[in-house]
Order: sequence, then C-alpha cells, then structure tokens
Amino acid sequence: MAAVNVYSTNVTTDNLSRHDMLAWVNDCLASNFTKIEELCTGAAYCQFMDMLFPGKLWRLSESTVVVKRIKFKTNLEHEYIQNFKILQAAFKKMGVDKIVPVDKLVKGRFQDNFEFLQWFKKFFDANCTGAHYDALGARGGEQMGSGGSSPRGGGQIAKRTYSVPSTGAATRTIKQTVPKIQPASRPAPNRNQGVPSQRADAGKVEELSTQLLDLKLTVDGLEKERDFYFGKLRDIEVMCQESDNEQNPIIQKILDILYATEDGFAPPEEVDGDVPPPNEEEEY
Repeated sequence: MAAVNVYSTNVTTDNLSRHDMLAWVNDCLASNFTKIEELCTGAAYCQFMDMLFPGKLWRLSESTVVVKRIKFKTNLEHEYIQNFKILQAAFKKMGVDKIVPVDKLVKGRFQDNFEFLQWFKKFFDANCTGAHYDALGARGGEQMGSGGSSPRGGGQIAKRTYSVPSTGAATRTIKQTVPKIQPASRPAPNRNQGVPSQRADAGKVEELSTQLLDLKLTVDGLEKERDFYFGKLRDIEVMCQESDNEQNPIIQKILDILYATEDGFAPPEEVDGDVPPPNEEEEY
C-alpha cells in the first residue's frame, strides 16, 4: 500500500516550534538531538520510515537489510548523502511525491532542515498507525544526537551534569579552608550566587531568540502568500478593465467585489502624481 502524501505551505496554523519538534523526534526515536541542524544526517528520517512502514521497504534482497546501512552517528557529509539516498529510495518505493532537497539539508542550515522537518511531521501524522516500535533496539542501541552519553557523541549533557558536582566540591573546599584565614567572610557563596541567574538569563535570551526566529519565518511565509494572491487579484482586475464589453454584469460584479471595503478599513491616501478617483472627476 502506498503512503499518504501531504502537501503544505511554509505557514500553517498547526506548525510546532523548534523545541516541540525536537521533543517529538527525541520521544519517538529515543534520541538526544539538541538542535534542528543535527537532523542534517538524514538518519532520523530513515528510521521514521522504518517506523511507519515496518518490513515493507528495508529489504533490498534476501541478504541485505538497508536499516543496517544507516549511519546513525556520523559527522561526514558523504555519509549524510548516503542516508538521504536511502530515504529517497524509501520514498520512491512507497510512492511519496516529496522531493528531498539533499544539497540544502546536508549543509546543516537551520531554516532548510526546520522546513523539511515541519513537512515530515505532517507526513508522519498522516501515515502513523500507532503501532509499538522500539527505536533504540531497531538500531542496535546506537545513540543519535549530540546530547547522548556515547563516548563518540558531543557529550553536551554529560558536561552539564559533571559541572555541578565539581562546583559543589570547590565550594565545600573553600568553606573549610577560608575560616582559618578570615572566619567572617563567605566569598564562595557570594561568588556562586550569580551563576544560576546568569544561566537563567541565557536561557531566556535563547528562548526569546527562538520565538523571534519562528515569528520571522511565519511573517516571511505570510508575505509570500500575500504577494501570490495579490498578483492573482491584480491579473483579474486588469482582465476586467481591458474587457471590450464594459456593460457585462458579470464583470461589473467582479469589480465590485475587488473594490469592496469593510468597516474600519479605508484605502490608502493618494500621493502626489496619482490619478484622482472617479468621484473627484464627477464633482469637477
């Protein structure tokens, strides 16, 4: 059975934020992605296809299982491309019409990967049956994402975890040795009090930056759609104005609809050099 194809523009009301998208990917695949850009490897999409269509597309021959060829932990661009070739083959076999922009995705830019992930989320929702799937077991326990604890990974979560005990140990050492020199002073607590607030401020800045970027993407998409439909309306207006049969009631109704306004809305004021409206000519 072929897959259900989905089609969407850049701007839809049900698009999730980057944090929600990452949480969804990590929850489904038991992965540790910390940034949208990390999906440029293509491995996550390949395993999503294995989840959606189990046993239908991964066996190229009796002795070759394609899922074992996926590079789940890699930093090499040519291996990214190999993963996306597997994804393209899966799309072709399941009748998916979506063109995968491999050249853009493997560069690891946020916007390209975020837009493709938004589309894939809709594709996933349209084809998901809700069947149980052990993502970690399917890839042999191999980690995905820089937040994993694997020795080959980026180790970002491990660094954050270990920094807390080391700071606490340093604090306890200072508390024990400082009283011998100056019992009344407590430099360690005062020095460390600013650390949580700085981290909180950095977190707020990151969150606001994310919201700003999401809003910018939304505005860009809305402007594209606005210009697209405005161009169509303008073409209709020109066709009506150039029509030889000016008394045609259909054409007049179309023009009435085009020029109709709503309460609280007024056309922009005329600037110097513009042709005056018809009512001014009649008054003259």
